[in-house]
Amino acid sequence: MSPQSWYLDTALVMAVLGLLAGWFVPALIARVPEPEPAPDGPGGSSETGAVGGEPAEDTAPHGPETVESPEGVPIEEPKERYDAIAALPGLRWKAAVASAAVAALLGARVGWGPELTFLLYLAPVGVALAVIDWRTRLLPTKLIAPSYAVVAVLVLLSGAVSGEWDDVVRAGLGWLVAGGTFFVLWFVYPRGMGYGDVRLSGVLGIALGYLGWSELLTGVYAGFVLGGVGGLLLAVLRVVDRKAYPFGPFMLAGALAGVLAGPYVAAWYV
Repeated sequence: MSPQSWYLDTALVMAVLGLLAGWFVPALIARVPEPEPAPDGPGGSSETGAVGGEPAEDTAPHGPETVESPEGVPIEEPKERYDAIAALPGLRWKAAVASAAVAALLGARVGWGPELTFLLYLAPVGVALAVIDWRTRLLPTKLIAPSYAVVAVLVLLSGAVSGEWDDVVRAGLGWLVAGGTFFVLWFVYPRGMGYGDVRLSGVLGIALGYLGWSELLTGVYAGFVLGGVGGLLLAVLRVVDRKAYPFGPFMLAGALAGVLAGPYVAAWYV
């Protein structure tokens, strides 16, 4: 992909499609099943997308938020229900606009091609995951797991249509690179990263890997940079807890940055 190539006609079409798809984000969020009660024992939810979360099984009844009672005793707040998130005022049009903007940027950068199929799918799903993670510090497996299947199938179809099977192979390597990196970080220090982030990294790695090495490496690196700088800034502003804040939205923003800026970064290095 040439760093100078931008496709405004593709951006317009993708914006319209993203707007339509984003309109159904609240319905998608409402359909995510609530986690089942966890068995007794230490650990949180493996769905967690929070920096500082402790993943266990997909059975946590609530997020890891804690507050202090008037007596100074720590108590755990119940997780915000997905149907309550879906019913938030203005969420429908905000999600639609966000999905349209993301889809337009992806279309403008990539241009006409079969890869627009999985990119268009990831635009509204990414918005839904960002909203959920921001409000609950959970990345639900029930939403990420099907995305693996959808993205993998669309990547295979894209390779079949384009005949560029090297892109498909690179998509698989992208899953190994991104997913493996996050898995190692989680394995070494599980309290510092939720396993939901590990799952999400694999999906993003497949998509970014198909587009190119520069998109993949820039996207993964940008996620960490945005997560570190953005998390610190939000913690200073007391918007999030510096010890446990949602990392999923930063990963998704980093992936978008990888698509938009990856070729420029590669050209600069070369």
